[in-house]
Amino acid sequence: MKKNLYTVLGMALALAIGSGVASCGESKDEKAAPAKKTAVADSVALPNYRYVDMDTLLTKYILAKDYNEEMIRMQENLESETKKHQTSLQALASQIQNKVQNNSYLSQESFDTDQQKLASMQSNAERSVGMMQQKYAEATMKAQQAVSDSVTAFIEAYNKKHGYDAIFNKAAALHFNPALDITDEIVEGLNARYNKVKK
Repeated sequence: MKKNLYTVLGMALALAIGSGVASCGESKDEKAAPAKKTAVADSVALPNYRYVDMDTLLTKYILAKDYNEEMIRMQENLESETKKHQTSLQALASQIQNKVQNNSYLSQESFDTDQQKLASMQSNAERSVGMMQQKYAEATMKAQQAVSDSVTAFIEAYNKKHGYDAIFNKAAALHFNPALDITDEIVEGLNARYNKVKK
């Protein structure tokens, strides 16, 4: 049942980063400079776009980590609540079955009372677990939106200073020159801003 929030967030952010900062055209530097064979390249000779590794970003961004820990706690609580209800229901069902097998019911009325109790417990269990599942789904959507909005807003502000034609999600291409990776720089800026807000 457990899903890593990073995986879910990564899919949501793939669209945000892939299209959030993109007016990708070939820059003058890209036309003039020959292709580099090594990962290390002079920044002047690099094309006017960069990329971000979203998997790495999500594992290092403190906001995403905080939300992921919250989602894991909610999942564990949901699983614990589900098991608790299952155990109670199984215990009562076994008790009823044993009474039937041993002819322990003195009347149809007492059997019906236990059956109604079992049905009521099952209904309460379904309602309780259903509410927790709904809260978990809502919290997951909220977390996805919060992290996506935060990353997108930061990258847009970051790009106003740097003026790249596009900033891509690494997952959007088969290969990028590692010299174009700005993941660590983005993570550092995101965490600095997040820690400042938390203080």
